[in-house]
Amino acid sequence: MPESPAPPPTTVRPATPEDASTIVEFVRGLAAFEHEPLEQVRLTEDDVRRDGFGAQPAFECLIAEHPTAEGTRPVGFALFFPNYSTWEGRAGLYVEDIFVVEDARGTGAGRALVAALAGVARARGAARIDLAVLDWNPARGFYAALGFTQQQEWLPYRLEAAGIAALASSAGQAR
Repeated sequence: MPESPAPPPTTVRPATPEDASTIVEFVRGLAAFEHEPLEQVRLTEDDVRRDGFGAQPAFECLIAEHPTAEGTRPVGFALFFPNYSTWEGRAGLYVEDIFVVEDARGTGAGRALVAALAGVARARGAARIDLAVLDWNPARGFYAALGFTQQQEWLPYRLEAAGIAALASSAGQAR
């Protein structure tokens, strides 16, 4: 029986402003994977360039690539930003999104992205890496195999735009 070809080697690099359209497409791919309406993705290339590569970046992003005859092809991304643990007294990384295109899943691209995130965390002395996974997502097993542990006691809460506006209008000025 002939051996199946080895998956292409994955390289991971920091995103650049030129990756803005790719990042938007990956976010749209993630929304589709999560069965969310694509019109809910309001992120634009301008948002990515402003918020990821402007004077005060709100996030960082890694791009996973596979080689092609023409060069490389982006196959996934991880978008993250710092968080802070008061108990550890150190910063950590929060992974907002990680996504690998369907035809590249199982090739090591996801592992390469998470390993690169771990490298960033180690280089920065980060206390931990945090992320959230939908309860039905099969990637939960992938994360567990890499050593992530599901937090049982901590439940996520969110206040969205309308709630922020209502609450902020009742607050005095912060000093």
